[in-house]
Amino acid sequence: MQKSLYDLTKDDWNRLFPIELVDHNPEWIAIYEKEKELIIEKVGKDIVLRAEHFGSSSIPGIKSKPYIDMLIEIPKKLLFDENLIEKFAHLGYSHFKVPSRENIEEYSSFGKGYNLNGEKEQIFHIHMCPKDNVMWQQIEFRDYLIADKKRAKEYEKLKLDLASKYRNDRGAYVLGKGEFIKETLNLLREK
Repeated sequence: MQKSLYDLTKDDWNRLFPIELVDHNPEWIAIYEKEKELIIEKVGKDIVLRAEHFGSSSIPGIKSKPYIDMLIEIPKKLLFDENLIEKFAHLGYSHFKVPSRENIEEYSSFGKGYNLNGEKEQIFHIHMCPKDNVMWQQIEFRDYLIADKKRAKEYEKLKLDLASKYRNDRGAYVLGKGEFIKETLNLLREK
């Protein structure tokens, strides 16, 4: 029997999908826009209240994993709605519940493009939550790095260092960026 994404262990994820950074691809914005339009068409404007491209693939001039990260705002009452999750499943997305941690409330996450047979496909990550979730600070972080190219290059350097250390440890790679993100958001607040 073939495994699904839900059957993968942490070690499986790290082995099958190692951290690989590539040069920025200017086509990523068009890929994002096309996927956003598909989602709005199939899910509805009354449910998808806002959608943003974020993460390193949204920041020109820095290396990134070749994933399209999307942040989608939905009404709070639909956060873990089974009918909504099913709509995303019909678009090829797998749903994962992200548990609360530190100052982040739980939210829905979706992934698409992870092929267990090794074929390359465009990977999409969706982080879906109401507007009051702290995840929305990622948009402020993105905008700051787009405006401050020096800070963006510092972030790229950190990511390259982390990717070389934690190529097969996605969790450590993500956690290693946390302090930089927090410092950057503090710089933004000081302005």
